Amino acid sequence: MIKKILGFFSSDLAIDLGTANTLVLLKGSGIVINEPSVVAVQYDHMGKEKILAVGQDAKDMVGKTPGNIKSIRPMKDGVIADFHVTEMMIRYFIEKAHKRKRLFSPRVIICVPYGITQVERKAVKESAINAGARYVYLIEEPMAAAIGAGLPIKEPNGNLIVDIGGGTTEIGVISLGGLVLCESIKVAGDKLDQAIIEYVKKNFNLAIGERIAEDLKIKIGTAVQLDEELKTKVSGRDVLEGKIISADITSEHIRAAIKDSLEEIVKALGNILQKTPPELAGDIVENGIVLTGGGALIRGIDKYLSDAVKLAVYIADEPLLAVTRGTGKALEQLDILQQVAYED
Repeated sequence: MIKKILGFFSSDLAIDLGTANTLVLLKGSGIVINEPSVVAVQYDHMGKEKILAVGQDAKDMVGKTPGNIKSIRPMKDGVIADFHVTEMMIRYFIEKAHKRKRLFSPRVIICVPYGITQVERKAVKESAINAGARYVYLIEEPMAAAIGAGLPIKEPNGNLIVDIGGGTTEIGVISLGGLVLCESIKVAGDKLDQAIIEYVKKNFNLAIGERIAEDLKIKIGTAVQLDEELKTKVSGRDVLEGKIISADITSEHIRAAIKDSLEEIVKALGNILQKTPPELAGDIVENGIVLTGGGALIRGIDKYLSDAVKLAVYIADEPLLAVTRGTGKALEQLDILQQVAYED
C-alpha cells in the first residue's frame, strides 16, 4: 500500500517534530529547516490570535514579550500539548520548506516517540493533514535514530540505541528491522534545563529562565569531572531582594545539577539491558551502545554511561541530525519505509 501511494515526488518531507527543535528534510534536497519548536502568538483585545513568529525568531522572544504576546512551545515530552499551535507551526514549516504557500500537497513522514497513545498518534497525523500534508506516515524515534546513525537495522544482529532528545530519552534494542525492546522516559534536555534552573535558584538565590539554563548546559555542561573546570558568568534576578545580580557558574555546578536526571537515564538503560535476550545481549557487548540526540553532546556523557553499565558507548556522527536523517532515509527508500513506518 505504501509503495503504491508514496511515489518519487520532490515535495515529500520528513519531519522530526521535536519538543525543543523541529527539523525538516525535503526529499532530494536534504535538511532545509532546523529551528526551535516555538511559536509567538499575539492576541488582540477580542482574543483573536495572530502569529508573529515561528522558530528561532519566536524563541528569541521567550521571556521578553508583553502581556498580549505569548511564546508557546506546543510540544511537550515529545507529543502535542497544544493541537492548534502545533498545526500552525507545521503549516509554517511546510510552506517554508517549499518556499511558497500554494503547493502540491506533500507526502510526509513524521518521527514520534516510542509508546505514544493512539490518541496522540492521531493528533500528530491530523495536525500535519490540516497543515497541508497529503499522506502522513509515522516512524518511532529510536528506529529513526538507528537508521540515521547508520546501524544495520535489517540484520539479525542486536544493536542498542539511546536517543536523548528535548522531551524524551528513547532507548531501543533493534534487530531484523524491528524494535525488540524499547523504553521511553520523560527525562531529557528539558528536564536537564529545569534541574539547572532549580540548582542555580537554590544555591545562588538567582532566578534564571529556560533559555539561560540551556545556554549553561551547552557552554559548560558536563556529565563527568573535567581536568580543567569551565566557568561562565550568568545574570538574573535575586530571589530574595529582587535586584539583578550576577554569579560565576562552573561546570561542576552543572554536573551536580543534572546528576539525578542522568541517573534516571542510567536506570532506564539498565532496565533494558536486563530484559535483553541473551543472544542479542552478546551482540550488544560486541557492538556497544550508540548515542544520538542533543543530549549526546553533553561533555563526557559517553564515558559516564560506559562506566555505569560497563559497556562501550559511542556517539553517532552529528547526533543532533540522526533522527531527521533516519526519517528522511525511510522516506527515500521504500523497502525501509514498508518495514518501519506505520499508519493508523
